[in-house]
Amino acid sequence: MQTPCRKIPGKPGREPGTFLLQGESRTSQVHPGPNLNMIIGANGTGKSSIVCAICLGLAGKTAVLGRGDKVGLYVKRGCSKGYIEIELYKSGGNVVINREIHQENNQSLWMLNGRHCNQKTVEEEVKALRIQVSNLCQFLPQEKVGEFAKMSKVELLEATEKSVGPPEMYEYHCELKNFRNKERELENVVKEKASFLEKTKQRNERNKHDVNRYYERKRHLDVIELLDKKKPWVEYETTRKELEGVKKEREEAKRQLSALKQAHAPMLRKIQLIENQLQPTEAQIKAKTADIKDASLKCKQKQDQLDRKNKEIEDIKQTLKLKSMEEEEHQKRISNTKRIIEDLKAELAKVGDQPDVTPRINAVNMELRRIQEDRAKIEGDKADLRREKDNLVAEFKSEKLRDMNNMMNAKEEKLRGRHKDTHAALQWLRKNKQVFKGHVHEPMMLVINVRDPNFAKYVENHISFHDLRAFVFQRKDDMEKFMTEVRDKMSLKVNSICAPEQSCSKRTPSRNIESLRRFGFFTYLREMFDAPDEVMSYLCHQYKVHDVPVGNDQTKAMIKTVIEEPYLKVLFTTEERYTVKRSFYSNQISTSNSAVHSSQYLTITVDAEERWQLEHCKCDSNPFLLIVNLCCDQACESKLREIDERMKALQKETAALDRRDNELLAEKKQLSELKGKKRQLEQKISTKQDRARKQCPHVTSHPPAAVFMVCLHIFHLPHVLYRCFVLTFHMFLQQKCSRLEQRKVQLTEQCKGLLKRAQATCRMQPDQSLPEDLCNAFSKLPNTLDEIEAMLNEERSRAECFTGLSENVVDEYNRREQEIKHLEKELEEKSNALNAYRQNISEAKERWLNPLKQLVEQINDKFSDFFRSMQCAGEVDLHSENEEEYDKYGIRIRVKFHSSTQLHELTAHHQSGGERSVSTMLYLMALQELNRCPFRVVDEINQGMDPVNERRVFDIVVRTACKETTSQYFFITPKLLQNLQYAEEMTVLCVHNGPQMLSPSEWDEKAFIRRCLQRKARA
Repeated sequence: MQTPCRKIPGKPGREPGTFLLQGESRTSQVHPGPNLNMIIGANGTGKSSIVCAICLGLAGKTAVLGRGDKVGLYVKRGCSKGYIEIELYKSGGNVVINREIHQENNQSLWMLNGRHCNQKTVEEEVKALRIQVSNLCQFLPQEKVGEFAKMSKVELLEATEKSVGPPEMYEYHCELKNFRNKERELENVVKEKASFLEKTKQRNERNKHDVNRYYERKRHLDVIELLDKKKPWVEYETTRKELEGVKKEREEAKRQLSALKQAHAPMLRKIQLIENQLQPTEAQIKAKTADIKDASLKCKQKQDQLDRKNKEIEDIKQTLKLKSMEEEEHQKRISNTKRIIEDLKAELAKVGDQPDVTPRINAVNMELRRIQEDRAKIEGDKADLRREKDNLVAEFKSEKLRDMNNMMNAKEEKLRGRHKDTHAALQWLRKNKQVFKGHVHEPMMLVINVRDPNFAKYVENHISFHDLRAFVFQRKDDMEKFMTEVRDKMSLKVNSICAPEQSCSKRTPSRNIESLRRFGFFTYLREMFDAPDEVMSYLCHQYKVHDVPVGNDQTKAMIKTVIEEPYLKVLFTTEERYTVKRSFYSNQISTSNSAVHSSQYLTITVDAEERWQLEHCKCDSNPFLLIVNLCCDQACESKLREIDERMKALQKETAALDRRDNELLAEKKQLSELKGKKRQLEQKISTKQDRARKQCPHVTSHPPAAVFMVCLHIFHLPHVLYRCFVLTFHMFLQQKCSRLEQRKVQLTEQCKGLLKRAQATCRMQPDQSLPEDLCNAFSKLPNTLDEIEAMLNEERSRAECFTGLSENVVDEYNRREQEIKHLEKELEEKSNALNAYRQNISEAKERWLNPLKQLVEQINDKFSDFFRSMQCAGEVDLHSENEEEYDKYGIRIRVKFHSSTQLHELTAHHQSGGERSVSTMLYLMALQELNRCPFRVVDEINQGMDPVNERRVFDIVVRTACKETTSQYFFITPKLLQNLQYAEEMTVLCVHNGPQMLSPSEWDEKAFIRRCLQRKARA
């Protein structure tokens, strides 16, 4: 292959990486210019081979070219190897790349500036020169021209960033995407941790009641422990006070005895002295008889005195009688008290004859605790079953909704494939439903739900596709508003209908289906599908679906008889549709039939009402019935029934436990009352005995006192009598002192024992005083044994009510509390990290987005100018549905080639091939002036353009690519229009090929031009 060319010297300011020399194969050399290089040649001459050589020589992948997938396929047929040499301009010294391709093993030998190297070294050198042969914005081979329009907005943005953006722009974009991915991961982590934290809190909140009950029970047990500790101290204190009383009473008795002895000692001595003196006097009595007579008078006087004393004695006796009566009353009271005590003892004996109820109460408490534990276990099992059922319901709902959504998406895809405008109008309607006053239904094919897919063909053959894709409106003004938006403003071709004002959906058929069953008809068309009321009303009004019977093969066999039946205008057999017409004048019947075609759109059925119920149903409705209605999976249904049966069994077991619990509580109450009655009887007996003991000393102490008083009053009685009284009272006091001494010794030993027991209960040393904390605690408790005993019974009863509790619940609660604190700390750290990431994203976004907007604005200005110069319109903008989704940013190209149309996005389907080529070329020209890459290659992009557009595009290419500031440009084309405008900065490379080709050294350009001019002159 020979390549004649016209060389233009390179400019000193050319971009590094531009071609100075390119070699392809073994016999062709290409010398491109620094600006626009127009490579022209007929098909098959080897133009695209130059493009392939550029790509492969710069370490590009074969996939970029879209031809062979192995490098050996690019070697000239008949040769074992091929050779490529490319020289690239670089300040400080050009770069020469050599590649030798071996066909047999698809291996390559590389050389860089005359030195052997590997492919990676060449790739790094090419990357350093900002050459991107895989970027369609820089390198567009012939087979990839159509791919440009198929590029997504995201791919186009990335290609543009790499091609004309600053080196750091694409890096910032990748960094932003990575940041966003990590932010999304952190958001998911924060969301998961927040969800787990909330669930943990909820679980702990459920256990909080048991923990509070446990601590409540522990408080009662602590009070019981304190009462048990204080009880011996109160007993000790009571005994000690009694001992002090006995000591005081003994000292008082001793004092009285001592005082009595001291008071009566002189009198006793005087009496003894008188008795001693009486003995000699008796001898003198006889001698003194005379004196007695003399003293008779005095005796009389003494007699009078004695009478008076007798009277006093009578008074004293009367007083003594009163005291005796008092004593009898006291004795009666004592007897009554003893009798009451005996009665209470008898009653206590009766109670005591019964077996001890304490073991039974303990057994009842144990059984109550077991019931409580069983109930807690059952409640846990019920909670697990409820969770299992809820999970099953949620899973079925999700699966059913997913299936319905997939079926809806499939129906929508069919709609989009058949009628794109209707699909576009559907998307607009879903976003703007709130602007309408009445009901607006999506196209019929989406809202009609055929009950049996086998019936879909009848419905679809009866209703035209024109109406199946129509929107149905309840109000006419809503329909007009809709058509204004989608037809006039969006230029979409859609159908819309308005439902009748009076609903026709409930119209009755002309004949009952039962009267037609003998012909094989089994239902009317309306009964085969469901639809919203407005849609059904329209179909009944327009298509009479309520009056179209559907039959079977029997109907087909009896068709001649069937068509004679009145009121039948349209009917279906298994495979055919019949239309019956009667002449208005002659009543003649004419029929037409057509085959029933298979359904294309209605075989996929999605019940809108069922879908709505799935999306809005409450968890407390009836999940079992819901799932049974939703799914036909017998395994799922049986699993739910099994769960319900287990739930019912657990509920019955719970009810039985509740009944047993109530029975045991009643029995425990009776036993507690019996035990309390026995304790009350013992307390009453103790109280009566104490009262009797208190009465006895009081009663017995009065007679000696009375006797003593009598003795005092009869001081003047004979000395012997007086002495007897004194000795008797002395003996009483001595006995009392002896009795009190014995009581004192007994109480002292009892106090010591009680003190030791109290100290042992409080774990105190013998010489240790009561701790201050116990003193403070004891001060808040009762101070009497009766009150302490009553409070103990009450606290024990309350503590026994808290059954089924374990320390494991508290340990689990406390462990989960620590876990919650740890989770809250982790959540706070992750939230802070997320905020920091968002701050980094915000900063990186500013670095990337502002320059990108400026770059896209520059591209848009050039692109719009180019289109405006062609009397067309086009614009380029930065498109993103969500500003935070940086991997969804893209460049959107919108063009308009006709004044009557709107701007439409450049896609692989909307525009014609020529329009796509023009748009692609002008976009590349808009990038050309930004001059970020060293060269661009476009192969045969003008194919498919009409002559007018091709001439306009060529002028734009020449003007743009031949400017001083633009990079090197390769434009490959098999043909050019006549009378095009060329520039001096262009390099035109003509590629020829054939068996009679001259070698480049023999080519005479001047002779060729001269012969051409001569032929033209002769013509």
